[in-house]
Amino acid sequence: MTAVRPHTHAQAVDAAVDLFTRQGYEKTTVEEIADAAQVSRATFFRRYRSKEDVVFADHELLLEEVVVMLAATRPEARASEEAGGDVGHGWDPEVGPYLEVCRAARMVFDHHVGQRETSLARYALLQQVPALRDRELVTTHRYERAFTQYLRDTLPPDRSNTTASIAFAASVVAVHNAILRRWLRNPSLDPRPDLEEAFADLRRAVVVSKGGMAPEADAGPRRRIVVTVLDGETPPDDVARAVRDALA
Repeated sequence: MTAVRPHTHAQAVDAAVDLFTRQGYEKTTVEEIADAAQVSRATFFRRYRSKEDVVFADHELLLEEVVVMLAATRPEARASEEAGGDVGHGWDPEVGPYLEVCRAARMVFDHHVGQRETSLARYALLQQVPALRDRELVTTHRYERAFTQYLRDTLPPDRSNTTASIAFAASVVAVHNAILRRWLRNPSLDPRPDLEEAFADLRRAVVVSKGGMAPEADAGPRRRIVVTVLDGETPPDDVARAVRDALA
């Protein structure tokens, strides 16, 4: 996996978060952020466009990496990598795409945890600045769209309907965000076991017809997938439970 925070972007993100934390969001100017990041004002606007955007500049690069990583798992990409064009080797077209979406979400989670101080400072700012919360929603939606598009393009035709793909992508993002917030509120915890368990619950809840059975478990006949809407501070266990109840 490539580095997600090259020096220039890391410097800009950290400079903006530090200035906003010390001076306040409204009192900090673009010129001050550009100076702290050691770039010109023109370069700043060419790269980041606004004060809100620079706070999430690392996610612009991370989203690109997610898209590339997912694209590499599509059947046509796998075929091109294998001498005989055989896309086997354990890849199940009815299960693999769900696993890959969870793997991509895990990479995003690991990015947050790996940049601990920046993630904690950014989370504190989000509680204070509505403009940054709005920008976070845009970023979250872009991940969700990337996951949805991948599922629609990769699952077998009878499994790639829009509703099912949207529901699974939205559920993965919701669980990711809920467990991430729990870690941000208590960074001494190790959230990864809960994350893996919640993702496994979601995969079990999505019935992919292999002889009428669900992946990873015998889950009975096919069900229709629906989306459940929860408050942003809902505990992760309650998120997973609500999704399972909605799917049932």
